[in-house]
Amino acid sequence: MTLIDLSREITHRMQGFPTHPPVIISQFAKHDDVRETYGLKYSSATKYLSLGDHTGTHVDAPSHFNPDPNAAAVDEMPLEDFFTEAVCLDLSHKPLKTDISIEDLEKAETAAGVTIQTGDTVLLYTGFAEKTLGTPAFITDFQGLTKESAEWLGAKGIRMFGVEAISPGRPGKSNFEVHNVCRDIGFTHIEGLINLGAVAGKGRFRFIGFPLKIKGGTASPIRAVAWIDD
Repeated sequence: MTLIDLSREITHRMQGFPTHPPVIISQFAKHDDVRETYGLKYSSATKYLSLGDHTGTHVDAPSHFNPDPNAAAVDEMPLEDFFTEAVCLDLSHKPLKTDISIEDLEKAETAAGVTIQTGDTVLLYTGFAEKTLGTPAFITDFQGLTKESAEWLGAKGIRMFGVEAISPGRPGKSNFEVHNVCRDIGFTHIEGLINLGAVAGKGRFRFIGFPLKIKGGTASPIRAVAWIDD
């Protein structure tokens, strides 16, 4: 068994969606603060964190893109959604700032020698994180699904799909359309993945990415991991 980490580090002021809350990490207690109690000297170190629920590698809950008051918050999503069979499609040939079409997905599925199945998590490797993470282009230049290609994935009965970018569709109308497809068909997506080149072309594997149990959360950071049988 090999475990491959697909998650971004959560760091102070890390790059993220410009309109979401910034990540603030500071020292709350240090080992310099030695205390004495019960006749013992001890110290402890802790950090203070302030962040949005859409921080780093995260999953969107239905309540994020569905205004229905009954739409599930992240703490209400089934745990089974986050421990699934998975495939990773290689779309790294796609230039930055381009749409991912149905034809692109069909060709990538064939090239991978896999068949997307009901209940799968489908990861889309574009090489975007490798090319742009840490640069201004990370916020604007990503490849993305269209309304039609998102519907193609949804029609497969998948649980969710995952991208490296901060949004599943290109900036503007396309991104809102992809979110609405998730709302209408009833699946969701992960944003902010990294290291997908390590699982592209590996056939079928297991995906693990449990969210935090945030009461009423519209999303949650996850520790995304690929489990590959050796």
